[in-house]
Amino acid sequence: MHEPLLYYLMKTFCKLSSILTVLLILSVLSGCAEPEDRHENEYLIRVGERITTIDDFNMAFEIVRAAYPYNALKSSAYLKKARLSLLNQLIEQMIILERAGEQNICISDSEVEEVIAGIKKDYPEGEFDRTLLEYAISYQFWKEALKNRLLIEKVIIAELEEKVVITPKSISEYYDRNYDRFFLNFDSKEGSSNMNEFLIKHLRKENAEKAYNGWIKKLRKNSKIEINREQWEKINCG
Repeated sequence: MHEPLLYYLMKTFCKLSSILTVLLILSVLSGCAEPEDRHENEYLIRVGERITTIDDFNMAFEIVRAAYPYNALKSSAYLKKARLSLLNQLIEQMIILERAGEQNICISDSEVEEVIAGIKKDYPEGEFDRTLLEYAISYQFWKEALKNRLLIEKVIIAELEEKVVITPKSISEYYDRNYDRFFLNFDSKEGSSNMNEFLIKHLRKENAEKAYNGWIKKLRKNSKIEINREQWEKINCG
């Protein structure tokens, strides 16, 4: 039985992997439109050429607040903390999307369509579109969010995962640390080559996760980030 589409949206867009705490379901809100297409007095966050408007932020918060315990958000202090967390998450993903442009990293339409085909095949004919309609999510919104999610993933792979140095020693140590978790019931018929591929893939992700905080901190330091403080105070006091 496939999982409900809304759950899939939240799960796949909220996290690229454990490396990221950004809310990728909101990627489409992180400045897909050019600044001239937005009203200047509506901007809340600007990172390079990307902007997130006040309306974007408010809509985003309405989506993500469902992830918080209901009673917790009755506390004004907790509410402010949740809003600040979202603000920082949006800034992070805007920084990564800007980095994609700097490094000429892009996602082709064919790559997006391939992923979409893989998602849709798990749903009976017409159910995918009906579910989007039920939750008032336009297909274009969902597709743009997916494209940004894939772009962020590609940046992480290029900037972190592909730069991980893999040695026989590191592979052996990873195997020993994770034997009970991954390899206790590993099917020997799959062969050693598949196991090595698995080991290398997960070892790269583990090391990328460790490097992520330092990497995003450096990018953040070198990025031009503007926050509309007046509007932020209004939001935070609401």
